[in-house]
Amino acid sequence: MNSNVHTLANAPVRERVSADEWEVRVNLAACYRLAAHFRMTDLIYTHISARVPGPAHHFLINGFGLLWDEISASTLVKVTLDGEIVDDPGGRGINRAGYVIHSAVHRARSDSGCVMHTHTAAGIAVSAQDHGLLPLSQHAMRFWNSIGYHDYEGLALELDEQARLVRDLGNHKAMILRNHGLLVCGASIDEAFDLMYYLERACQTQISALAGGAKVRIPPPAVAEKVASQFKTLPYKAMKTEWKAHLRMLDKIDPSYKI
Repeated sequence: MNSNVHTLANAPVRERVSADEWEVRVNLAACYRLAAHFRMTDLIYTHISARVPGPAHHFLINGFGLLWDEISASTLVKVTLDGEIVDDPGGRGINRAGYVIHSAVHRARSDSGCVMHTHTAAGIAVSAQDHGLLPLSQHAMRFWNSIGYHDYEGLALELDEQARLVRDLGNHKAMILRNHGLLVCGASIDEAFDLMYYLERACQTQISALAGGAKVRIPPPAVAEKVASQFKTLPYKAMKTEWKAHLRMLDKIDPSYKI
């Protein structure tokens, strides 16, 4: 991908993009900073992407080589669904594996404004367990009957894997990549982060509960189904109550994600 990099250095990023795109950039940068804060990073690897508003169907993704706590609105790279780099302010290019996975979801799922993929210890551990995510916790029951599974095929460098990845995701907003990690897609950046945060917590709980070897209590399927249904109708989710709190925290810690 690096050979296609070109930098539009004639004006600051904020001045050459629409107000809507800048808002997406700020929120996506915030998502990266929050993921770093909550220890969901894997050095410079894994990615969070967001659709750019408008008809061109471009998306934003992290420039290769930056740690997630270094990412700001102006460092994000704008890419087409075919992998052509439209704007790369830092001239860093992008990771091909990130392009392969994220472009596949953005192309297939018009309802997904943001795609988030992680390689956390707990997420990878659950992805390696044959039974997958168990309804051991309230967090896990949120994903009852609404999570996909994609078998590991190697590093995500081959375009032909995209069709199988999209097939396995189906209409779900969350997927476990076997022996690999976690993936979520939300209509908005705040929804994607919310899904990933609680999927990660569900995986952490599962690993901890199974680690001691004691018999675990699994609620009946009807209870898990009830919890999943309840999560879909929580009124405060639409008000972005949690996301606003996250942004207040970031503003106190380091507001440089906005630049």
